Amino acid sequence: MSVQIICDSASDLSEATLSEYGVDRVSLKVLLKGKEHEDGQDLSPKEVYDAMREGEAPKTSQVTAQDFRELFTEKIAADQPFLYIAFSSALSGTYQSAKVVEQELKEEYPKAKFAVIDTKAASLGYGLIVLRAAEESRKNATLRDLISLVSYHSKHMEHLFTVDDLSYLQRGGRVTKAEAFVGSLLKIKPLLHVDDGNLVPLEKIRGQKKVFKRMIELMEERGKDLKRQRIAISHGDSEERAKQLASMIEERFSPADIHIDMVGAAIGAHAGPGTIALFFINEEYR
Repeated sequence: MSVQIICDSASDLSEATLSEYGVDRVSLKVLLKGKEHEDGQDLSPKEVYDAMREGEAPKTSQVTAQDFRELFTEKIAADQPFLYIAFSSALSGTYQSAKVVEQELKEEYPKAKFAVIDTKAASLGYGLIVLRAAEESRKNATLRDLISLVSYHSKHMEHLFTVDDLSYLQRGGRVTKAEAFVGSLLKIKPLLHVDDGNLVPLEKIRGQKKVFKRMIELMEERGKDLKRQRIAISHGDSEERAKQLASMIEERFSPADIHIDMVGAAIGAHAGPGTIALFFINEEYR
């Protein structure tokens, strides 16, 4: 029996993509206008972005231990081996919740075949890792082989992203209030990346055209084996700009595929509308 791949909604993979690849998903929670929602189920990213444009400040919370216990127990009862590939532990407590449940269930069911692994990745950087694992699972890769593959892609996944409005990052403590104010006045576009699972400022660039140009330059500097890769771009309700970046990448590197999807509600609640993020591997593609 092939290994079932499970991810959470911070992977920003659409329902259609999850279904196509046979991946199960658990949802982070989003609190909007006093009501708690299941990210990707009863709340669309578009609804979150529209609310943020109107001044709402949604909040998020991790997948609960109870959610994991119910899903994991169901798989164990069916004698289904599975691998839960998790959102970065530096950005959410979701991974830790899953690890606690993993330890408890392995004591209760010592013969169960499953694992929980931290990607230290987010959005479609995380999503690309999930899709690669799902592809290999369909080829009957073992649980051990899948863990090795996920670990490799997690270690070498590059995240480059920019936001349209610094105030959303300021709310989350990623930039100071003063930086957000000055940046907005000067039309500064922060370029950030992910280091050991954390969001880290990389450069400050003035103007949209320049930030896309810089993203392409960094992709050329950091990326390897790009022609064989599936590249991903996620966007905060800004599809045309995502397609513009994709066109630039296609012209420059001709990758095997470019996957475009919207930044989901859980991550979008912190990054805000207008976010553009680029993901690729910085080592030989496996």
